[in-house]
Amino acid sequence: MNQKNGVKAPRKYASRRKVVETVYTDNQIDFKKDTLVYALGGLGEVGKNMYCFQHDDEIIVIDAGVKFPDDELLGVDYVICDYTHLVQNKEKVKALIITHGHEDHIGGIPFLLQVLPIEKIHAPRFACALIEKKLEERRMSKTTKLVEIDASTSIKTKHFSIGFFNTVHSIPDSLGVLINTPNGRIVETGDFKFDLTPVGTNSDYQKMAYIGQIGVTLLLSDSTNAEVEGFSISEKKVAQSILDITRKTPGRLIVSTFASNVHRLSQIIQAAVDCGRKIAVFGRSMENVVAIGLNLKTITVKKSNFVSPEELNTLPAEKICIVCTGSQGESLAALSRIANGTHKHIKIIPGDTVVFSSSPIPGNATNVSVIVNQLTRVGANVIVNSPLASLHTTGHASKEEQKLMLQLIKPKYFMPVHGEYKMLKLHAESAVETGVKPENNFICSNGDVIVLRDGECFQANMRIQTDDIYVDGNDTSGLSTSVIRDRKILGENGLVSVIVSIDSRYNKILCRPNIVSRGFVFIKESQTLLKEAELVVYEALKKKMQQRTTFGELKNTIRSSLEPFLFKKTNRNPIVIPVILNHKDALLLANKNQKGK
Repeated sequence: MNQKNGVKAPRKYASRRKVVETVYTDNQIDFKKDTLVYALGGLGEVGKNMYCFQHDDEIIVIDAGVKFPDDELLGVDYVICDYTHLVQNKEKVKALIITHGHEDHIGGIPFLLQVLPIEKIHAPRFACALIEKKLEERRMSKTTKLVEIDASTSIKTKHFSIGFFNTVHSIPDSLGVLINTPNGRIVETGDFKFDLTPVGTNSDYQKMAYIGQIGVTLLLSDSTNAEVEGFSISEKKVAQSILDITRKTPGRLIVSTFASNVHRLSQIIQAAVDCGRKIAVFGRSMENVVAIGLNLKTITVKKSNFVSPEELNTLPAEKICIVCTGSQGESLAALSRIANGTHKHIKIIPGDTVVFSSSPIPGNATNVSVIVNQLTRVGANVIVNSPLASLHTTGHASKEEQKLMLQLIKPKYFMPVHGEYKMLKLHAESAVETGVKPENNFICSNGDVIVLRDGECFQANMRIQTDDIYVDGNDTSGLSTSVIRDRKILGENGLVSVIVSIDSRYNKILCRPNIVSRGFVFIKESQTLLKEAELVVYEALKKKMQQRTTFGELKNTIRSSLEPFLFKKTNRNPIVIPVILNHKDALLLANKNQKGK
């Protein structure tokens, strides 16, 4: 069999097809012979990418990312995939392959390793360094082995043969993946763009064209910028704009960008050095990425060009460049604290120039605007990305670049990934424009299963469990939906606590209930309402305690009587928490009876 850099030459499937079709129909899955493709995350959303490829007793997993929570997910740190399916099939998981080092592709690894032992993680160089740092912080370094891969790597299992090709993204060492299966050839692009003057490694145009020439059954491709027309601008153009601003700025320069955009960080730092400025880095994630970049020579300046926060006051303003997190208006990021005057090392001096080398992610525009106004108010000159100042370019392919990938790979079937539904749909329409038959497009949701059989594809009548799991603080098991619902109710309607004193010996209420409210009504102006509520609960409990009852039934009585009353009066549904206090003598008697048993 001919092979080139992990890429197999074409094979014929017709000899088996007639036999297979006489045995079972397309509505049935032969789990021994069919190849299954499905996503546990990354479809209908931007984030928590996780794509699985299964044949018989083997599962190959590509990426294990997180998604950052929306505003309504109060107190949630991350959203991760539901790993139940992989845990139930843990003996089948043969490889975890990482395409690049962004959080939406590697952030879920620590949580995955807690429930699923994985012997090896295959990742490109920069991603390996980021994963290693992440595992060290969680004291999980010994739980798995990191294996560095590149475009020349070939991974073989019993059923799969896997090769790689270089792509351009906003982080070094980004790879696309070729998966040879018994039923056809699959390509998963990872995140990519086409930049004709890239910073770092160029795209493997020749290898992509070769893969397309030998034939691809199914393509999975990044859809993030499917709504953006044309080609994205080159990172080199952004670098030139940053260099011009750095050269022309008379005083201190403060630049904020994504910590994960390593190529941009490298350009900002290089521009500062070229203009004779010393660099100070603020923000934990930014510091980690810069340290890894210097170690791996992705950032090529000398360490002597960096200064500590304490050294800033010893340098003239025109010799300082501060690089920090907070380009999206995050409240706890370095730039927000600088703008609010709460940063312990940096205060805005009138004449400072603040550059946002980014564009607001949808939903963050208001937060960014607040920070821009605050910085302007305290005397800074603020420069944001605009048609007049090319300070940002995306790391994801725009519409024409997506079409170029389709033209290079020439897939028979197409499954857009990594995007919200509209993005997936527009990407599928682009595929049709490039020659993919409309019926050969699969716009899927997480858990939908695509079946490869002898070089053909169809969507199966089955789904795999793919719920979102919410991670809060140290809770890696995931918060239940009810906890999130309670937080929303607390935020919108507040809390009412009902304190009731009883004597269980005589089944008697000792006094009228007392109601305490927080975040529901203004107590001084609602005394009449609360007194009426106390009376409603009192009457309901008296009626209930005319017969023998339990503490659980009493709590249910309090809720069922108070909740409808409060909603009728205020049109709001606060959380009602009953507190039942038993008489001291009754408690002593109960404890004595318990010990006697």
